[in-house]
Amino acid sequence: MGKKPKAGGAPRKPKEPKLEDKEQSERFIQTARELGADEDQCAFEAAFEKIIVKKNSNDQDRQG
Repeated sequence: MGKKPKAGGAPRKPKEPKLEDKEQSERFIQTARELGADEDQCAFEAAFEKIIVKKNSNDQDRQG
């Protein structure tokens, strides 16, 4: 018998079978490629630089 859903909650989805590490890795890579992710280190660093918040040495003075 399956578990009863919590009062007022939606029934739970059945769990998917666990994937082997290699199979899971391959699915991750395939999904990343389909989404247009780039495996190039330089492209990663350029994208990362756009989103990180650089800490300015003057920021600590302002908190005082």
